[in-house]
Amino acid sequence: MSAVFNNATLTDLVREDTYFKTLANIGKFQPQLNFMEQYWAAWYTYMNNDVLATGLMFFLLHEFMYFFRCLPWFIIDQIPYFRKWKLQPTKIPSTKEQLYCLKAVLLSHFLVEAIPIWTFHPMCEKLGITVEVPFPSIKKMSLEIALFFVLEDMWHYWAHRLFHYGVFYKYIHKQHHRYAAPFGLSAEYAHPLETMSLGFGTVGMPILYVMYTGNLHLFTLCVWITLRLFQAVDSHSGYDFPWSLNKFLPFWAGAEHHDLHHHYFIGNYASSFRWWDYCLDTESGPEAKVAREERMKSKAEQKAKKTN
Repeated sequence: MSAVFNNATLTDLVREDTYFKTLANIGKFQPQLNFMEQYWAAWYTYMNNDVLATGLMFFLLHEFMYFFRCLPWFIIDQIPYFRKWKLQPTKIPSTKEQLYCLKAVLLSHFLVEAIPIWTFHPMCEKLGITVEVPFPSIKKMSLEIALFFVLEDMWHYWAHRLFHYGVFYKYIHKQHHRYAAPFGLSAEYAHPLETMSLGFGTVGMPILYVMYTGNLHLFTLCVWITLRLFQAVDSHSGYDFPWSLNKFLPFWAGAEHHDLHHHYFIGNYASSFRWWDYCLDTESGPEAKVAREERMKSKAEQKAKKTN
């Protein structure tokens, strides 16, 4: 029995032998639900097994949204017109490179990420992550997702920075740096340990949040994961357009920020925002290096004046 309705009688009333018949019944008996809530409720009601419904939905959501977002960048790479916005215009990924990356990413999705995805719903039930309709307000979901972006960025900065030290880089993170000029598909090309540890920022932060608040909807988590996937793919795209988000939000990292990290193999460790790298002086690239040297020179001069 699904928990999507807090009413077993209603669940039995609307459930049919096909998904679309179930959807039609929900529209008939629950017209106050918006279309997304109706589709959501129909899915859980029709499946009649929340563990299976959540596992299958999360896996398909991840696969569809990831490759859906990668596809435009693959197409853009084939069109010379867009080279003017390519951050490393002389390094266009070959079809062979992209196919190799695709195989590795698919292998990771099925052998590394699939297991925790399929076992996620029992954890949701224990933590209080609900699937019930109606959904929370847009305001509530927006605030939660904004918080998740900030928390994930913090986790990503420190975990990513750790992966650039000694054995962590040599045996784990080096795989991700196979591509000095990243492309969209390479966003999730990584060692399994890196996938799990950095992935904790995406899934673990909402878990910590619900452990503290006791209140989180699974739909909010779906939207958050979708946006996080888009952010990860876009930051690896290798393109910086005049309409890119970082042109409107100066603190947004974007592809320009992360491309420097891949190009120089150091610095710019954060995922979504620039403030950690700025505040902790780990910005990457020649301009950041010059600014850093000027600050060091200025500090040395001030120290010398005080000494004299």
